Amino acid sequence: MGKNYYEILGIKPDATDTEIKSAFRKLARKWHPDVAGNSQEVVSKFKEINEAYEILSNPEKRKKYDAIRGIFNQAKSQKNNTEKETKTTNNNTETSRSTTNKKTESKENNTKSKTNTNTKTNQQNNKNAFQDAWESFLKKTKESEKPKQTKYSAKKIDGKDITSEITITVLEALQGTTRSVNILHTEPCPKCHGRKFANGGICAYCKGAGEISVHKKLSVRIPEKVKHGAKIRIAGEGNQGLNGGKNGDLYLIIKVDTENSKYQYDGLNILQTIPIEPYEAVLGCTVDVKTPEGIVQMKIMPNTMNGQKYRLAKEGLEKDGKKGDMIVTISIEIPKDLTAEERILYEKLKLASNRNIREKIYE
Repeated sequence: MGKNYYEILGIKPDATDTEIKSAFRKLARKWHPDVAGNSQEVVSKFKEINEAYEILSNPEKRKKYDAIRGIFNQAKSQKNNTEKETKTTNNNTETSRSTTNKKTESKENNTKSKTNTNTKTNQQNNKNAFQDAWESFLKKTKESEKPKQTKYSAKKIDGKDITSEITITVLEALQGTTRSVNILHTEPCPKCHGRKFANGGICAYCKGAGEISVHKKLSVRIPEKVKHGAKIRIAGEGNQGLNGGKNGDLYLIIKVDTENSKYQYDGLNILQTIPIEPYEAVLGCTVDVKTPEGIVQMKIMPNTMNGQKYRLAKEGLEKDGKKGDMIVTISIEIPKDLTAEERILYEKLKLASNRNIREKIYE
């Protein structure tokens, strides 16, 4: 027979659960490799103790084990009875041999031969029956220890869309740009592959969610002349689908930072303020203006006033075949870091001028 787990734990076959547990703890402490050493004998003994406890501490496994032991004991009893019968037959044969003739002796020898053959056959059959039962018991025990896989209906689930905002400058909105954006989306759990269960229980990696959150960096092309509030769709970059479902999309809502920009919008028109110095306003000049199409030169007429507006036709935004203008507002600014020579010139200008430009204010 296989191992006698009761003898291994040093307990009787009718031992209670408490006695089994107590015996196991005592032996486990004694034969633990950390205590008894890490030799092959100790490791083997410790493994044998654990194996015995695993079978006897489980009511169902213990019941099957006891049933197998019963088959073995019955087979052993039958073997002993057969051996006794064989011995008795042999004695009877010896006694009768002295009082019978040669014909009877021959008949007894045949009977003895048949008896021995039957005995061996029965022993072999009992041995095979027990071996089959024992191997079946061990096989079922190992199979019961394997994690049960929960059946899962792989229903396709489409991933949800993601909406995010991105802020760009007015110049970027006018000329277009490429921006790197970070998004947080979901992907199927790499352990349970979206099934939510693994190793016979709830997946510990995703905690039964079937998906995990992942940061992803994308390079996004913002088209030129995009408007504030526009929505850009990036297909397939939303949350990933489960079980073959299609991925969601990513929607980027464009926010144009007009407050911290030199540009403003008025419909399709682009508004820009350009500073000039007093002498440029008086004498006139040519200034460079940056438009969506590039740099253009704009002529400032002599005697230009502060706040005066100039219009650059067809240099604004374009939509539905219509194109706006760029409207430039002039701002005359006094330099704060005048040189001594510039200050002398302003003094000369003061002496040379005899006009009173405020005389009509009080009329």
